[in-house]
Amino acid sequence: MRNPNRIRIIGGEWRGRKLAVPNRPGLRPTPDRVRETLFNWLQPVISGARCLDLFAGSGALGWEALSRGGGELVMVDRDRQTVETLRDTARLLGCDRVTVVQADALDYLSGAARSFDIVFLDPPFRKGWLIPCMERLERRGWLSPHARIYFEHESELQEPPLPPGWRPARSKRAGQVSYNLAVRTQEPA
Repeated sequence: MRNPNRIRIIGGEWRGRKLAVPNRPGLRPTPDRVRETLFNWLQPVISGARCLDLFAGSGALGWEALSRGGGELVMVDRDRQTVETLRDTARLLGCDRVTVVQADALDYLSGAARSFDIVFLDPPFRKGWLIPCMERLERRGWLSPHARIYFEHESELQEPPLPPGWRPARSKRAGQVSYNLAVRTQEPA
């Protein structure tokens, strides 16, 4: 039986490594098969990419990105225990390409922006945070001109409206989750 308090890195430098995940309410690590599909989609652009993992939680998406050649990663989560676990994992991996920030994602996106090439946006379900995060990413200058934005939402909901200048690239469903990749197609204003 799979240990629900561990994730497995499925590709790259740390392939096969099992990493601790805190037992926190609402934490849903992205399943292996979804991550495999996502990183097949991102394979042409992951090398050296600056990545932002909002609502980092288990860290499954961010660690997978770094393992597969991402250049830099910022992980944001508001839960203290989750942040401590992510920082412990960075030390365990000997990884100096990651910054772990304890903050509310919407508050973080209200701060001074940096440009990211890939953003992982996997907010807790049924909170209404997806669209406000998308809007702040675009409006406040967090995205490089051709950024990729991965987002998850409840499969029973309609696809959220994308900000102007984003186009849908890929979309799939797995159980109760719809997972999607959008591409930014405009230069920043």
